[in-house]
Amino acid sequence: MTPASRPRTLATHPEPQSHVSLPVFKVIGEPPKGVIERALSVFADVRAGEGATTLLLTLNVFLLLAGYSVMKPARDGLILTEGGAELASYSAAAQAVLLMGVVPLYGWLGTKVVRIRLIAIVTTFFATALVVFYAGGLAGLREGFAFYIFIGLLNVFMVSQFWQFANDLFTEGQGRRLFPFIGVGQSLGAWVGAAAVSPLVQGLNYTPYTLMLLGAAVLAVAFSTTLMANTMETSRGDHEVHKAAQEPLGQQGGFELIWQDRYLFWIAVLIILLNVVNTTGQYILNRLIVGEAAARFGSGGSAVVDSRQFITAFSGSITAAVNLVGLLLQLFVTARVIRWIGIRGALFVLPVIALINYSLIAVMPILAVVRVGKILENSTDYSIQNTLRQALFLPTSREAKYKAKAAIDTFFTRAGDVVSAGVVALGQVTALTVSAFAWFSVLLTIVWLWVARKIAQEHRRRTV
Repeated sequence: MTPASRPRTLATHPEPQSHVSLPVFKVIGEPPKGVIERALSVFADVRAGEGATTLLLTLNVFLLLAGYSVMKPARDGLILTEGGAELASYSAAAQAVLLMGVVPLYGWLGTKVVRIRLIAIVTTFFATALVVFYAGGLAGLREGFAFYIFIGLLNVFMVSQFWQFANDLFTEGQGRRLFPFIGVGQSLGAWVGAAAVSPLVQGLNYTPYTLMLLGAAVLAVAFSTTLMANTMETSRGDHEVHKAAQEPLGQQGGFELIWQDRYLFWIAVLIILLNVVNTTGQYILNRLIVGEAAARFGSGGSAVVDSRQFITAFSGSITAAVNLVGLLLQLFVTARVIRWIGIRGALFVLPVIALINYSLIAVMPILAVVRVGKILENSTDYSIQNTLRQALFLPTSREAKYKAKAAIDTFFTRAGDVVSAGVVALGQVTALTVSAFAWFSVLLTIVWLWVARKIAQEHRRRTV
């Protein structure tokens, strides 16, 4: 508990007044806001003692998403030119299989080391692996499939780990107030990283392998902000914060916690449904992009290189648009949505948008329509839905915040991708059209709305 979250003490101070006999109440015990808090208060309800940590966490998640967004088009450029849209969808199954072993390993590691060392180990592993992929690419290895799997793991683990750390630092009340602003860093980083891809690729002739090396450097800088935030909070002298920083987690595993808790269970189901819908939509987009590249450049010879550069740049432009819209939503909409309709009401925003999106794609399955629809869907996912996902874990135990959240953000996220890959495989066998895939997503969003209602009921029991 940070100083700003401690109960306020009210004391009466009778002042001599000739015309009023009532005592005057003053709030004592809370320090005044500093320069950082006053500046950030323009955007969020940042209170005394919260400013520096909030700013560091915002910078931290900015760097993480900027690094990922730089590498995401590199991932797409490699996989789509080496294996096509179908291979990109099937890779989710490999990720899920890996996560069945990685998630328990992560939970076990959390019982052996304190949180900052846990974060250091995970960050070092991913940064080092990026350097290895860079060297492999220069050596001429065909690593598109392996890199696609790796980037999926990096994204879910690094971002999930960041929000685990933020949940551990802040109380539920602080999280509700500060998470929307911290999420601005996530949206801004995603936009800046994605917007940088086209100038880097087209202007400076960066290759997908150069983007890997850049991503590794960004991860290293991001960890330095985590270290500073951890040092700052543990040095405050607050007993609870210091205790949490020095204690490993309990022995219960993430999967065990999810099976035992209905609230966590329904969150896991929601994440599966969300990712089946989103990944199927990404397959639709990839399929149309590959078709466009083939129509422009044909096949064979230099066409492969031209197609790779086109797909990388086109994917980067879509990601940049998604992240710009997501940033605007995070700045001007997310906090207001949570304040006006609450955490429970916000659960229904994204599935309603997805329902409308895929209904339109089903009747107009063309690249321009899919492009606009996915930009709207993904930008809402990265802003309102992402902040909501993190806030749902505020009223849970510390073990749930690290272990169950890690399992949900990694294994169950990729489990949704596996289901989507199965749908893609079935669609290939039965020659499903783009419209058919879209109608499938429409049906799933209806189920998604029902699951959101179950989570809202469980959240009400925990917080009211």
